[in-house]
Amino acid sequence: MAAGYGEILRAKHAARLLVGTLVGRLPNATAAIAIVLFVRAEGGSYSLAGALAAVYGVANATGQPLLGRLVDLYGQPRIQLPAALLSALAMAVFAFSGTEALPLSYVAVGAAGLFTPPLEGGLRALWPSVLRREDQVHTAYAMDAVAQEVMFTVGPLLVTLCVSLWSAQAALLVLNVVGVLGALCVVLSPPSRAWRSAPREAHWLGALRSPGLLALLGAFLFVGVALGSITVAAVSYADDRGGDAVYGWLMAAVGLGALVGGVGYGARQWAGAPERRLRVLVGLLAVCYLPLLLMPGPVAMTALAALAGVFLAPAIACAFVIVDRHAPRGTVTEAFSWLVTTFTVGASVGTGLAGPVVEWGGALWGFAVPGAAGAVSLLVLLATGRVLAAPARTAVVAASSENDPNRAAEPRFSSGDRA
Repeated sequence: MAAGYGEILRAKHAARLLVGTLVGRLPNATAAIAIVLFVRAEGGSYSLAGALAAVYGVANATGQPLLGRLVDLYGQPRIQLPAALLSALAMAVFAFSGTEALPLSYVAVGAAGLFTPPLEGGLRALWPSVLRREDQVHTAYAMDAVAQEVMFTVGPLLVTLCVSLWSAQAALLVLNVVGVLGALCVVLSPPSRAWRSAPREAHWLGALRSPGLLALLGAFLFVGVALGSITVAAVSYADDRGGDAVYGWLMAAVGLGALVGGVGYGARQWAGAPERRLRVLVGLLAVCYLPLLLMPGPVAMTALAALAGVFLAPAIACAFVIVDRHAPRGTVTEAFSWLVTTFTVGASVGTGLAGPVVEWGGALWGFAVPGAAGAVSLLVLLATGRVLAAPARTAVVAASSENDPNRAAEPRFSSGDRA
């Protein structure tokens, strides 16, 4: 297992790109908690804090595919770095203006979310040119999913550390400066500067012209719903069994389960079409949500929460491979960004849906939501199986697929699949 990941990290530029991307995404990973803590420190209400965090989330979900399309058109450095600077500048305006002028606060937070650079999609577009071999690219996708679980665990801790050492305002500023440095590390690397998207036919739908990609996005909308609903149901469970400490352990357990599952998934080679494998992984993900309905004591519930997360990172890693297979020619960054956006929107829908469900039926019915959402995701994959399998006859991850200096035709797609 260690040898497989070590081989990837020893590849030229790989460690730099992975670390730079994770550091560059810190502002995005920590934005919600940083905004809430800052608004509370300014004397604002929880409603205001939640509204501003929601504005950031919606703007971010909107901006990712739009910026991803611009990256495909104009290259990474010309889009990623200016976007990172604009996002950090907007958050600095929010940090210095506070909540006295609410219209300015909403505009600044919205701009910070809108201009968040699509580093996540950009990294996945770079892996084929950095690693060259298909099996290494698949392992890198799994490692990428695992690293993000670590980032979303460490990120909130960094926010609270900055707040305790300095202030909530300093946390906003420091994390965004660090994010710009991470983006700078990526865009100044030779692979990022050399990367060019394959030629594309102009069309306003871009990556969404692919029926297979649309099917995948539909399925992952409900995976996001499942994950978002767990966070609300876990609050209701913890309120009766120990409060915030229990809630923290449950959420950490979900992340730990995803981390372990992702590491195990990326440590071996997988035969067969990833579309079929994704159906199995999503099915297992849905099944592992069901034991949460037992709602045992906190220790046993923490173990069940870890089980619920085991197949999350493998499913995401497998989805990365499928995105690469189905993305129309010249739209790879945009396609990956759409997956990020869809998952984020699904999580927001799940959070909003689970709230009324928990109020009506308690934590038991709240934990029924992720199981139901996982089942719907599986049904979407089963119903669209033929569409998802369409490129399987010719699809391979090609090292030159998005980096061919001679603009050679991609072996993954026929001319009819180009966007």
